[in-house]
Amino acid sequence: MIDHHAALIYAMVLASAADADMTNAETSRIGDIVQHLPVFRDFDVEDMPRVLVECAAFLDDEDGLERAYDQIRAALPEKLRETAYVLSCDIVAADGKASQEELRLLELMRFKLDIGRLPAAAIERAASARYATV
Repeated sequence: MIDHHAALIYAMVLASAADADMTNAETSRIGDIVQHLPVFRDFDVEDMPRVLVECAAFLDDEDGLERAYDQIRAALPEKLRETAYVLSCDIVAADGKASQEELRLLELMRFKLDIGRLPAAAIERAASARYATV
């Protein structure tokens, strides 16, 4: 069983890895989020490599994505499920483009975490606006 910190990190890593191209912008954003958001205030950043290795192990299994989302859902209290979705949307938006694979993964996450369509649309729009460039 993972804790809520690992669950949030898993959500971001899965979003980044969805298109099999974890960009520097995405991995850098994950690090920034873990170092600066209040939800990670009591997370020991020295645990980050271990959490990343554990998450990568899920990606090696045929049904790993489903199992990872089951772990994420079980580890997160309801009030942090939207947070996981927000963070995932931020990672998808960080490199300025969203691939079809990333969009499908976000849809699966929305379903697995019981995020309603309207809140999801608002979260997605906010992430898009946050990372918009001229």
